[in-house]
Amino acid sequence: MSESNDVVLRKLRASNIPAAAQLSAEAGWNQTEEDWRLLIHLAPEGCLAIEVEGVLAATATLLCYGRRLAWIGMVLTKMPYRGRGFARRLLNEVLTLADRMGIETVKLDATDQGQPIYEKLGFRAEQAVERWSRPFFPESSKPENLPGPTSAQNWYVTDHRAAGVDRSQLLEKLAAHNPPISIGSSYLLTRPGRLTRYLGPCVADDPRSAHALIQGAVQQSAYEWSWDLLPENVHAVAIAQELSFAPNRHLLRMVRGKDLRAQEEAIYAIAGFELG
Repeated sequence: MSESNDVVLRKLRASNIPAAAQLSAEAGWNQTEEDWRLLIHLAPEGCLAIEVEGVLAATATLLCYGRRLAWIGMVLTKMPYRGRGFARRLLNEVLTLADRMGIETVKLDATDQGQPIYEKLGFRAEQAVERWSRPFFPESSKPENLPGPTSAQNWYVTDHRAAGVDRSQLLEKLAAHNPPISIGSSYLLTRPGRLTRYLGPCVADDPRSAHALIQGAVQQSAYEWSWDLLPENVHAVAIAQELSFAPNRHLLRMVRGKDLRAQEEAIYAIAGFELG
């Protein structure tokens, strides 16, 4: 990549996963080492880092879904190294990579602090995205008629139709560790997080199926939950409210390049701020 004195821009390596997990934990984020491992596996060329005197100082990732869409995530800078332009440098690098690959659309989920930076890089607002949380409920019990795991692949087709891109590699990796539950071609995946269990992605043919899947997942355990949803999906918001979730983070989905809107009415939970 590039090098200046003791500052090195390079690809993120598997050996950096513990340090990367410490970086996201410092920011208060929910990602685990397994989440970082997933990104490096799926996008080895798009996971970048800046190292300062041997210390992992900053990261950014670019996950591509074919040439139609790429997703930027994990834009992080270790606290002592903030204010040195590392995030902007990494963003310029991943955007250059996306342009070189001919990616038509690049998206990300931006905090209030990040929005002005992204606007200067050519991003524009698309829609809101929110994190909703549900506290620990010791009295949670397994509901009757809980949807079961599925080995069928028809939910890949459902996801492709809703997302507008092929995410089968991502879904396959997520499902390998935490099998999905499904009703027909509607599905829900969950996974462990550093602080809470994470709900998503979830794509459903109708609100009733989504409600059954999500209720089945959250009420069979006493976990604290995090759920990232698109508030334009009013049925997702209604289900979240009914199941005692409440919003606690508000981000803005931003886009660079061609407009590419998914079928938001079918998306009840995204895969993650870093995954789309």
